Amino acid sequence: MALRIEDYAMIGDCHTAAMVGRDGSIDWLCLPRFDSASTFGALLGNEDHGRWLLAPKGEVLETSRSYLEDSFVLVTRWRTRTGEVEVTDLMPHGDRRADVLRQVRGIRGHVTMIEDLRIRFNYADAMPWVRQVPEGDGTMLVAVAGPDAVVLRGPHMTPKDRAHVAEFRVEEGETVDLTLTWYPAHREPPKPLSVTRRIAETRKWWVDWASSCTASPIYHDQVHRSLLVLRALTHEDTGGIVAAATTSLPEQFGGERNWDYRYVWLRDASLTLGVLLRHGFEQEVDAWRNWLLRAVAGDPADTQIMYGLSGERRLNEWEVETLPGYHGASPVRVGNDAWRQYQGDVFGEVMLALQAARRRGVPETEFSWPLQRALMTFVTDNWNRPDNGIWEIRGEKRHFTHSRAMLWAAVDCAVKAVEEFELDGPVTEWRRLRTQIRDEIESQGFNEKLNSYTQYYGCDVVDASLLQLSQIGYLEADDPRMLGTVAAIEQQLLENGLLLRYRSESGVDGLPAGEHPFLACSFWLVEQYAASGRVEDARTLMDRLVGFCNDVGLLSEEYDVHAGRQAGNMPQAFSHLALVRAADAIAAAVEALAAA
Repeated sequence: MALRIEDYAMIGDCHTAAMVGRDGSIDWLCLPRFDSASTFGALLGNEDHGRWLLAPKGEVLETSRSYLEDSFVLVTRWRTRTGEVEVTDLMPHGDRRADVLRQVRGIRGHVTMIEDLRIRFNYADAMPWVRQVPEGDGTMLVAVAGPDAVVLRGPHMTPKDRAHVAEFRVEEGETVDLTLTWYPAHREPPKPLSVTRRIAETRKWWVDWASSCTASPIYHDQVHRSLLVLRALTHEDTGGIVAAATTSLPEQFGGERNWDYRYVWLRDASLTLGVLLRHGFEQEVDAWRNWLLRAVAGDPADTQIMYGLSGERRLNEWEVETLPGYHGASPVRVGNDAWRQYQGDVFGEVMLALQAARRRGVPETEFSWPLQRALMTFVTDNWNRPDNGIWEIRGEKRHFTHSRAMLWAAVDCAVKAVEEFELDGPVTEWRRLRTQIRDEIESQGFNEKLNSYTQYYGCDVVDASLLQLSQIGYLEADDPRMLGTVAAIEQQLLENGLLLRYRSESGVDGLPAGEHPFLACSFWLVEQYAASGRVEDARTLMDRLVGFCNDVGLLSEEYDVHAGRQAGNMPQAFSHLALVRAADAIAAAVEALAAA
């Protein structure tokens, strides 16, 4: 059975990622891209759905792990009765190939290691043909099924019960290298790599990238790791930023709220770009903006809320019958039918991200402003449509207040592009539309009796996404209407001190009730507290939230307060970017207080 979600660490090469358990088992790996079919799928089942275990044999007295500096080179150290050993796991960066490298090093005494390899291509649907192939003075293990092949180099393995196993002893000062490389089955196996050299080079690449980061004055380590996570989830070739490295980790344990997040949401990518910009990573803008141009090219009416890594449009959702799900939570889903939805808020997020780039001095290209004008044409013609909202409601479409406010923000960005940067556009028409949307929100999206904005027009319930109204400049954080909304959100959505997205028992999302607090929403509350002067409340909640990070600094989507465990896909870009924003807000509030 798979470990707790927080017991996994991620390694990655900016093309895909593997989830490595504290027990030394790689239980999730899709090759060669984030959205490829799994080669190891034990995370969504058990060891027979694919894994690569490398760990000490017998009793382990102590386990610890960490990343080497600012990298995704993972070092796990085990202490046994006979000695101490460490395993360095990584996916090397920059080779234009898909490798997983594992180096065992004896620290003290001696340790007997076991290796258990179970390759299951295509979401555990394809059992490969495995053979030993001579190479130099030894052999390599080659596994092939359909279009996929991997080659494993390391200690000699023997077949056992649909697995390949090895056992070897590591003495103090000794190293043993193991490598696994994916390649198209119709080609020859790639040449071996120098593991020690690639560890050093990959570590240096990550450290060099992180060195350009504008340091955070508070919550430094958590912010730094979150920014690294956002980079690791960015596909290097295309510039697409995936929402998470996994699919179908449940929002509700044992339930059906299991979704595939290995795609690029315009919302998540736009917000990620914003936090990267604020921390000195202007070089990331062009890749993302070029991805955006390719993805939404053509008629703006065809703009989707999400795409594949290369801008693929059809992400049809289907259920994987060969994987039983994380601790039995089914179905396991591949693809995501949310691509068919209309969510008006994404236009605001995209326009806000591109406005932030302008204000940071990133020049417009010959295509970037025409793209934004085309998006505004669509907004002008469609702003009053009901939509599925930020939470991808699978129930009835509604006039969600958050969506309307984000459409207001899109128009506001267009107006400011003309007024502040002298770009061309029908600014009089845009000003008029901006006023019209605001008037509608104030008349239909604010409940006087509740003294709060509401989840959608005409209701008396709130939604955590309303916290973004002050973040986008729709109104000030200390505006009485915003403070009234915060009070209503605290009253309706706080569960053991953390925020739910909305009350799922209302049936608004068309799914069975039940989910855990959504971590990004609680970080939004931190941001709101800080901006409205409740700095101590902000710090108290922030301290609790960063405490949910696992031992290597990773966060999933939600948190089960009662069981004290992470829930949902991980690592989750939305959670990490919200963490960075919350830390930035507290830092700004503290600085303002000091200057007062």
